[in-house]
Amino acid sequence: MSIKPEATRDAYGRALLTLGETRPDVVVLDADLSKSTKTAAFAARYPERFFNIGIAEADLMGTACGLALAELKPFASTFAIFATGRAYDQVRNSITYPRLPVVIAATHAGLTVGPDGGSHQSIEDIALMRVLPGMQVWVPADGEEAYQMIIAAASVMSGPVYVRLGRQPVPRVVPEGYVFTPGKACILSEGAPVAVIACGVMVAAALEAARMLKTEGIYCQVINMSSIKPLDTELLRAVAATSELLVTAEEHLVAGGLGSACAEALAVEKTRPPLVMMGVEDCFGQSGEAHELLEAYELTAEHIAAKVRVHWNNIVRD
Repeated sequence: MSIKPEATRDAYGRALLTLGETRPDVVVLDADLSKSTKTAAFAARYPERFFNIGIAEADLMGTACGLALAELKPFASTFAIFATGRAYDQVRNSITYPRLPVVIAATHAGLTVGPDGGSHQSIEDIALMRVLPGMQVWVPADGEEAYQMIIAAASVMSGPVYVRLGRQPVPRVVPEGYVFTPGKACILSEGAPVAVIACGVMVAAALEAARMLKTEGIYCQVINMSSIKPLDTELLRAVAATSELLVTAEEHLVAGGLGSACAEALAVEKTRPPLVMMGVEDCFGQSGEAHELLEAYELTAEHIAAKVRVHWNNIVRD
């Protein structure tokens, strides 16, 4: 297994080249950010299927709609803050409302955008996309999963897909032979009374936290919940039924993201363990390097371990 870190945006660029070879209906649109979103290689190889719309995200989404209606498969790319914020009206009314099969592949999501600061750190995008009827929301944990998601997204022919991609390189975490399936989570370690459910860059942090806690005799299973919508409610409820503590971890606002989705799914359960949600707490981001920001917002492996430790010790004392 390769352990070389790779940014999920880089895996997106690789997957587009594969699709370019195998799917003549695939077209790619960008908002004058192709070097950053990693669509530049596709543009160079397939210039007749690449459209630089310019710094005009509303137009980007509208043009993607037209291409979808022409029975092409559009991938619309820009930074997450612009895809979900600046063009929300077009995403809602022109893409999602008529259930057009547009893939919104948004890069530079979350705090790990880094020095660009709060104005460019999209920490509410999962919430905005998840609430739209018919919109699927996928958040890859590493490059391999991102690659598979993009290939899978090309085959979704009813309704849109939002794929949340990052700038920061992340280590390989999915196992050898892993196959991404929409609506299915992946248990990376199992058989423990504490379950840490994570997505995106937080999956690697959760695995490291589990290794740290194991040395203290606190055992955690780690679940990669990369499909936020549809959510793997079957697995989630099964894990909740056999766990004594659930912790969700995401590089996103606590409100409306992975933690909220899990809480909603478990709300109807008669009995469930305590659910602790880790994420950004009702504030915007700020300028800083990716590792500094994760430390500042308490989203590192050490912070996950500390959160588990406190709540687990309270359970044990009770």
